[in-house]
Amino acid sequence: MKQPPRLCVVSLNPAIDAEWRVDDLRWEEKNVVLAQRRWAGGKGANVARWLNFLGGKCELLIPLGGATGHEIQQQLRADGIRIHVVPVRGNTRVNVVITASNGRQMRFNQPGARLGSANWRAVLGRVQKLAEQGFHLILSGSLGPRLPLNSYAKLLRTIRNSGARTFLDCDGEALKLAVAERPFLVKPNRHELGQWAGRSLRSLTSVRNAALAMSGVTGGWVLVSLSADGAMLVNAAEQFTAHMRAERVNVVNTLGAGDATLAAAANSAMSGANPIEWLRAAVTAGTAATQCEPGRLVSHRAVRAIAAKIR
Repeated sequence: MKQPPRLCVVSLNPAIDAEWRVDDLRWEEKNVVLAQRRWAGGKGANVARWLNFLGGKCELLIPLGGATGHEIQQQLRADGIRIHVVPVRGNTRVNVVITASNGRQMRFNQPGARLGSANWRAVLGRVQKLAEQGFHLILSGSLGPRLPLNSYAKLLRTIRNSGARTFLDCDGEALKLAVAERPFLVKPNRHELGQWAGRSLRSLTSVRNAALAMSGVTGGWVLVSLSADGAMLVNAAEQFTAHMRAERVNVVNTLGAGDATLAAAANSAMSGANPIEWLRAAVTAGTAATQCEPGRLVSHRAVRAIAAKIR
């Protein structure tokens, strides 16, 4: 019997995400933490968690170190996610989200543990082996200290002839360099796409034009997450453009919504669905992610209710 497609998320700069809840944010005054919690985070871990929730066959390649790295391992395994750990020196980072009672947030991200040359060779070797074993790959998140900005580009180049589909979510110069290596699907948000295009994208027409330009470089798909405006999927070679949004919802949190969007799109694409269904799944998951606290997942019932409101 044919095996279902397998996805491996490559998360090069993971973190423990810590949320502190306060009644208000006061400058130069004492802010009392009313509640706090911690969970395995970073974009790649969020993508893997959503893939697992959506029923996708998913594994996670992740460099970890120190007590924080051990904490992440325990949490991810408790979530049922199979992980491939590349041990690194030093502690994996902790990112802090401060959430006020009105829902406004401040976010503080540490740079992360450094990957030495031996760690990077281990990552390259693992990625090559996974591609040879038939895995398709999601490259997600920041690169972390000391890794060259062409690191994602190098990973894509390494597995170019393997037949693996590659899904990319990063920003800045790392995105510009990686796009040239022609990933199967790129998922920027509006701001990241504007950075790549070198201009502000205020209208949906400008988003469409920039996304088509990026697709012209990759030869593949570009999925743009647009917050309250849903998402847009384009492919220049296929002359395909589609835009969907969900009905307005009361947003609880936006942290991780883009990761849910990517996870759902990749899961749908690998299941053999058509591109319209990739987009529908992406908007559904991205919207659903705004309905729960950071690091948590909504119910499948809530996802179905949101899917019914996609237009």
